[in-house]
Amino acid sequence: MKTYNKLVRDLIPEVIKKSGKECDIEIANMEQRTGLLEAKLMEEVNEYLEDKNLEELADVMEVLFGIAHNLGYTEEDLLNKRKEKLEERGGFKKGIILKKVY
Repeated sequence: MKTYNKLVRDLIPEVIKKSGKECDIEIANMEQRTGLLEAKLMEEVNEYLEDKNLEELADVMEVLFGIAHNLGYTEEDLLNKRKEKLEERGGFKKGIILKKVY
């Protein structure tokens, strides 16, 4: 038996059961979710930094959607805010390094 005590995707218990194993779960209350989501974000960012692949980027994005939901926002709200900031300030595609402002 392996102990995890970490936030997992919503369908993971079903995936585990389909594999022929059993698991114990608990549903986090709203107060617990913030800390769990922030820990999960760090976990996923670190996995991305190690593996640098699209799958890990998708995991980071899913955690961000979870954090938005926990704060009372929808995925659409988050994507709209991203688009708004992209239009106002641009993105990070050009690799601009700000050196000094006079």
